[in-house]
Amino acid sequence: MFEPNIPLEDLKYKKRRETVFIVLAGLFLGSLAMLNILGISRLIDLSFTIGTKVIPFKIFIGVLAYPITFLCTDFICELYGKRRANIVVWVGLILNAWVLFILWLGSVLPPTNHLNPETGMPPIEATDWVYFKIKMLTFGATAASMIAYLTAQFVDVSVFHFLKKLTNGKMLWLRNNGSTFTSQMVDSIAVVSITYLYANAIEIPEGALVLNYLIMLILSNYIFKMAAALVDTIPFYIGVHYLSNYLNINPLAQYKSEEKK
Repeated sequence: MFEPNIPLEDLKYKKRRETVFIVLAGLFLGSLAMLNILGISRLIDLSFTIGTKVIPFKIFIGVLAYPITFLCTDFICELYGKRRANIVVWVGLILNAWVLFILWLGSVLPPTNHLNPETGMPPIEATDWVYFKIKMLTFGATAASMIAYLTAQFVDVSVFHFLKKLTNGKMLWLRNNGSTFTSQMVDSIAVVSITYLYANAIEIPEGALVLNYLIMLILSNYIFKMAAALVDTIPFYIGVHYLSNYLNINPLAQYKSEEKK
């Protein structure tokens, strides 16, 4: 619809900016929902051998989608500013709560008389056993990750803008990787610790030392995220360069304008 008193060229770029923002926010929220639902439902064993020594390396399946969420917030930070990035983070938190609500609602609707009162699970041969198993794992992981997620995402946005201010809007690679490395370490420590200590949703293999196993999980998941962050540096550079021209946005000028407010 034509908006009076606004040049057609400005309307074109306005439409592009809102469309790209919706795509980035949608990709962020979709990945977030997927990683929370899948969460710790499967542990992927990528252990490898160096010489005669086996190096344990195990990641939760939900981690596969996690790097995309940080790439999206970095794009939004760079192109749209800190305020919009923080809004998306808050919407993500609400989405986490919505996922938990739907899972809870689905579990209290009838029939519930076949559930074991101690475990809250139906018999393994029941048709809804898979749902209740996913619900149990998702509740444990999501409840824990809500705290970790909120902390890590705000750390990501804050560190990104701190480094942007420190370098006067230059060295894009530094703020992309620096913010992601910091926030993902926070997230890896928090989500594994909280999931084990408060949600009791991580099973320790028989004979394994609890602390050693938890440290292995934290490091495995962090190293995976760190490697993904390094890999996404090139797409991030290319994306910022292309989108800046496509959207007619000067990230450096926008940053300086934002700092004056």
